[in-house]
Amino acid sequence: MNRLQATGIAAALVLVGVTATACGGSGTANGAPTKTINLVAYSTPEASYKELIPAFAKTSAGDGVEFTQSYGASGDQSKAVEAGQAADVVHFALEPDVKRLVDAGKVAGSWDEGPQQGIVADTEVVFAVRKGNPKGIRTWDDLVKPGVEVITPNPFSSGGARWNIMAAYGAEIDEGRTPDQARAYLSDLFHHVPVQDDKASASLTTFTGGKGDVLLAYEQDALAAQAAGEDLEIVYPPQTILIQTPIAVTKGAPPVAKKFVDWLFTPQAQTILAETGYRSVLPSVEAKYAAKYPDTSQTFTIEDVGGWDEVMASFFDPEHSVMQQIESSLGVSTS
Repeated sequence: MNRLQATGIAAALVLVGVTATACGGSGTANGAPTKTINLVAYSTPEASYKELIPAFAKTSAGDGVEFTQSYGASGDQSKAVEAGQAADVVHFALEPDVKRLVDAGKVAGSWDEGPQQGIVADTEVVFAVRKGNPKGIRTWDDLVKPGVEVITPNPFSSGGARWNIMAAYGAEIDEGRTPDQARAYLSDLFHHVPVQDDKASASLTTFTGGKGDVLLAYEQDALAAQAAGEDLEIVYPPQTILIQTPIAVTKGAPPVAKKFVDWLFTPQAQTILAETGYRSVLPSVEAKYAAKYPDTSQTFTIEDVGGWDEVMASFFDPEHSVMQQIESSLGVSTS
């Protein structure tokens, strides 16, 4: 398969500028009107937003706009917004975390009807290994060899972990294994995982702190770690999954929130995303960064492994699913 562009509780709140009202709105700063956007996102794009928000402030739409920002595990962030955390813009690791808010009446069902179907940035699952790759890790089979420790987060809190699992499962299917064999591989894989953090960024910290031989990671996270000087190498496995990250505006958000999301799909914003480790969803920008983001793997999408509705029920139901059974056998919580 070629790479496809598929047509597929609260974390610490960081206040930027002024304190926001509960649902966004207006106030004054030095006598001038201001507007606030409450941004709630999964952990990985925090570095991108450090560049995106100042760039938006320089546009006419962003003039005078202030932001509150909250970053954390995607599932936890979604549940927090469902429970009442203030949010005008949500950017999660996977579509079901937005769907939860649609079902709760907090995001319109039409959130994914735009040209990019609500997907603001892409990335892939990669292997991050120690400098020199001392364990010779190249393939998914290498992860389950004796003595190899794999770092990946808990799939019942982390969207990144769910992508990792479906990348592993899909790779096994792509190799000609049966679904039962692919599920057995997941069990074997998680018996090589010594610790499961609650989010992808925490797993990256665990790995860079010296734990494990290989980290299952967002390509974006691995590239950012390299850029920050971490002593690791990136291995593109023979098969991997295209990660598509969704963004949405909540009901009742101020108009400027929609303007911000619209701006994120412009070449200017997509270039910033590409510079900070994400694959652009605009073909024109993607083409400019072809050397940085090579298609070195056989890449499939979530639709190729059943789609999110089927995947969530079969693999990630906290009471009756593939990963519930695996985690329970390991004594890991699925709540």
